Amino acid sequence: MSSITYKERVLSAQQLKRLSEHKYSCTSSSLLDPWLQPWWNWLVSMTPLWLAPNLITIIGLIVNIVTTLILVSYSPDGKSAPPGWASLLCAFGLFVYQSLDSIDGKQARRTNTSSPLGELFDHGCDSISTVFVALSACISCQLGQYPNWLFFQCFCAIGLFYCAHWQTYVSGTLRFGKIDVTEAQFTIMAIHIISAVFGADVWQARMFGNFQLWSTLSLMTLVCGIWSLWFIFSVILAGGVGKNGSTVAGTSVLSPSIPLTMVILPALIIAQKSPQNIFTEHSALYILAFGMVAAKVTNKLVIAHMTKAEMEYLDWSQLGPALLFFNQYFNCVLPEIWLLWFSLFWGTQDLIRYCSKVCLEICSHLHINLFTIPYPGKNAPQTVSQGTSAPTTSMSMSATAAAGGASASAAATHDKNGGTHHRKTTRQASKKQQQH
Repeated sequence: MSSITYKERVLSAQQLKRLSEHKYSCTSSSLLDPWLQPWWNWLVSMTPLWLAPNLITIIGLIVNIVTTLILVSYSPDGKSAPPGWASLLCAFGLFVYQSLDSIDGKQARRTNTSSPLGELFDHGCDSISTVFVALSACISCQLGQYPNWLFFQCFCAIGLFYCAHWQTYVSGTLRFGKIDVTEAQFTIMAIHIISAVFGADVWQARMFGNFQLWSTLSLMTLVCGIWSLWFIFSVILAGGVGKNGSTVAGTSVLSPSIPLTMVILPALIIAQKSPQNIFTEHSALYILAFGMVAAKVTNKLVIAHMTKAEMEYLDWSQLGPALLFFNQYFNCVLPEIWLLWFSLFWGTQDLIRYCSKVCLEICSHLHINLFTIPYPGKNAPQTVSQGTSAPTTSMSMSATAAAGGASASAAATHDKNGGTHHRKTTRQASKKQQQH
């Protein structure tokens, strides 16, 4: 388990070397991406050359988070109807994130600043966005009135996102279908817009007898979630690209199941056993607290894949959930809400510190900047590639349906233009290393 203060290096010299050699690989056949390419190409052409790709991504994520938190502030338990303008603002925030997340790779190529860090940064932002997008969709549908379904929808999104990276860790290739992340994102935008126009109560409308509209979304999530898991595990169980069918790191193809289980199982037990109904009374806070832990674990899986390293099972971000669990075991010596707030604070700061440390180590190794371009536009091509579209994940293959129930899809992020911004000059980096 890494140092609690991260004074030590997170990535070893061997991991950094393998990261420099990492080659991005994906397959995709998204339906919407080709139609959106003209919009993305126009948008990136209007983007200043001094704007760094990673800065574009983080701006989109911040907009997504802020608009979701505004929605959460009006319905922290997911039971009351949020104002229509807040749902509309959430749809706008997701559109901004989706658009900016789609042009970061294009901007990297325009400015000649592609690097492996771009892929990692993109995946990291998506792991966080998935939590907020799933939660916002649930709130717009007032799914807090059905806490078990809210739990399922949010953790389905988180789990599918993780599993998509799991199969990538095994096979070395991201795989996306015709109905995927972009389709999921636009479905969730539609959910917010419907709630804004007709009111959140529209999802309680009955059709076909006692069958309510919200249950249609949940059923779609269930069906598409099962389909996505079947697709993912068919890849995982077929064996990996490593020795004797192992992962890219030479480890068991089932080993990534342990960190995921250590996030979802405690979340389920604590929610069900809470004498103070901590989940039903504070649904948004609960999802965000465990979502930050899941984002940290997912980031470690992405790094393990890109550096061909073994995953660590224990992590300091799990301290908050552990305290909640043992507090229940000892008959709630402390109020659960105190520990839930602590879990959110601890998990968030741990995620930020970890990601910051990793990014700075990679920047130092590759001799690049994180949020700035040293010489914007210098020697950079001014054209935008019209390549085949590939999705940018903020979610997964359970896509549209999963979106409906807030199951933001389980996939990983990659550039809509056919690759992430990591095809930077590895040779230049190694030459600079030799010079130093």
